[in-house]
Amino acid sequence: MKQIIQDIKNGETILVETPAPIVQKGHVLIKSHYSLISTGTERMLLDFGKAGWLAKARQQPERVQQVLSKIKSDGLMPTVESVLRKLDTPIPLGYCNAGEVIGVGEGVNDFRIGDRVVSNGSHAEIVSVGKNLVARIPDSLSYEEAAFTIIGAIALQGIRLTAPNLGETIVVQGLGLIGMLTAQLLKSNGCEVIGLDMEQSKVEMANSFGIHSILVNDENSAVNEVLHLTKMQGADAVIMTASSKSDILISQAAQMSRKRGRIVLVGVVGLDINRSDFYEKELSFQVSCSYGPGRYDDTYEKAGIDYPYAYVRWTEQRNFEAVLKSMESQSLKVKDLISEIVLLNDYQEVYQNLSTSKSMASLIKYDVNQEKSKNVVVHFEKNFKKNSSLIGIIGAGNFTSATMLPLLYKLNAPIKSIASQTGLTATQLAKKYYIPVVSTDYNSIIEDSSIGSVVITTRHHTHANLVSEALKQNKHVFVEKPLAINRDQLQLCIDAMKETSGSLTIGFNRRFSPASKLLKAFLEKSSAPIQLIMTMNAGFLPEDHWTQNMEIGGGRIIGEACHFFDLANYLVGSLATRVVSQSLGTTSMHSDNVNVLIKYANGSTAAVNYFSNGNKDYPKERIEAYQNNVTAVIDNFKKLNFFGTSAKEWSGNQDKGHKDQYSLWLKFIEEGGPVLIDVESLVNTSQVSFAAVDSLMSGKEIDL
Repeated sequence: MKQIIQDIKNGETILVETPAPIVQKGHVLIKSHYSLISTGTERMLLDFGKAGWLAKARQQPERVQQVLSKIKSDGLMPTVESVLRKLDTPIPLGYCNAGEVIGVGEGVNDFRIGDRVVSNGSHAEIVSVGKNLVARIPDSLSYEEAAFTIIGAIALQGIRLTAPNLGETIVVQGLGLIGMLTAQLLKSNGCEVIGLDMEQSKVEMANSFGIHSILVNDENSAVNEVLHLTKMQGADAVIMTASSKSDILISQAAQMSRKRGRIVLVGVVGLDINRSDFYEKELSFQVSCSYGPGRYDDTYEKAGIDYPYAYVRWTEQRNFEAVLKSMESQSLKVKDLISEIVLLNDYQEVYQNLSTSKSMASLIKYDVNQEKSKNVVVHFEKNFKKNSSLIGIIGAGNFTSATMLPLLYKLNAPIKSIASQTGLTATQLAKKYYIPVVSTDYNSIIEDSSIGSVVITTRHHTHANLVSEALKQNKHVFVEKPLAINRDQLQLCIDAMKETSGSLTIGFNRRFSPASKLLKAFLEKSSAPIQLIMTMNAGFLPEDHWTQNMEIGGGRIIGEACHFFDLANYLVGSLATRVVSQSLGTTSMHSDNVNVLIKYANGSTAAVNYFSNGNKDYPKERIEAYQNNVTAVIDNFKKLNFFGTSAKEWSGNQDKGHKDQYSLWLKFIEEGGPVLIDVESLVNTSQVSFAAVDSLMSGKEIDL
């Protein structure tokens, strides 16, 4: 299928060929008929992309500080590479889509194949959207009209936050598309509306809808006009739908407001607020968030869990439905707002002039009679070395793009195919690293007999099932940690291992770092027990991050601290037998300030400290080993120092062992031999992770 994206590095807008998404649980698959180009939002993205490095930095000063902190902790080159990767990630454009349902996922009961619907899907021939971001189009509305629904919901949410009353005077500052919709909705609800804009054509259009609108000519005319129309009392509320870097608009909004008036920001303006403007009138100011309650909440948008109607009356979806009803009753008229309709292939007719365009609303029309889109796209043919164990990659997230693929590419890994849920990220990575086949269906990789090895880098809760399915097809499997997030999933993998001629490797890379290998070689010279103190200065992660979700990420102990549990197994050369843990403050399954004490069969111990409350400037990882009056310290995998011995030390660029592990795994799948990590050790590491959480919750020691 075809999709419009933006290259954030240079602002270029591109029509790309990607595999069509597949039906997902809780999602609706939609064939696009029309989508609306949101001129304001998309122009802002294009202008940002076209800006130089310095201009980009000025627009996002908080990002600059993050970059400086990363340079301090990780070094200059890793930081530069990280920034370049971010800029290399494409942005799918568009969020106002109208089309026909062609698939419904498990758990979707309100929609059927053939339904006419709106969604916040992108400019793509087929979109997959969470069920709470979809609404059915009334029979009397055309697809062209319905395409205005989502941007109409943005206008409506700004109005809801304003809480206007019948007869109140509301100023709409900026008569672009959102401003025009806002003004109409306010008028239909009995408000006296005053529209302001600097373009004559917009003022005339608003007047044609019965909105009293004023052409703003100079800095003070807007304020004076509003005060005159309100008999010097000022407006009850101002809704700011304009887009401007200037601080003048927020000052004008305050000056034209009555005492104790309300100001709601829907657009993007400068916010250097003059305190006296707000202090003297006791004005309230609020920023509106997109379509309404539920926005950016994965539980609502992706998991499909709705907010209770009685407690959250107007969610995103219910705002969509309200806008559709307003259009159906003709209290909201949008046909006259359409400036042009272009075919998808002619998209540049709009985008090449978007920065200077005076168009109110441009629609993209899709060919609904097109050949059925495919879930697998072959971009080119590639000749691989004869008898190579071809590789398929499932997952195209940040780790894949930032760490795994660059290294596998340098190692000349024979990668035939890459799959991701949306297909877009996989498509971009495939082009960059010359991978011929892209898919949105992971089964196309697992069932491909020419692919002998599978790499899995998806979200944690999917690992075990994918590993099991690949092993049953006798593939060599490399899965990023963790292997499983609960005991049932672990057993699934154990059972699959009994039936396969393939193999299992987990991305426990730290045991392959130069510092770890040198330390291991020193420690195993003696049979004396070892004591380890291992500290992960992991940094804060919000509780709503997917890693913290026990059903998706498994929590940070299972999902991240497992790296150190494996490294401890490796360094002490034994399996864990007992685990006890405690957390800072109130204990919960989400605890991420945890001390875990592990006892091993050979008498060694490891104290693993996983902290999120440390300072970012302190190194992230530190390992101390104590044995026979000797102390060894690995500092952030940049240095290995010994105290009490003349053993060989090491220092260099940070090396956590990724490259060495991938190199050894590629050699293994080509030549055979022993697996990189014993399966017994892999299973033991998962058991330690589960026991650490169990001990937190029970307050007891857990025997393995």
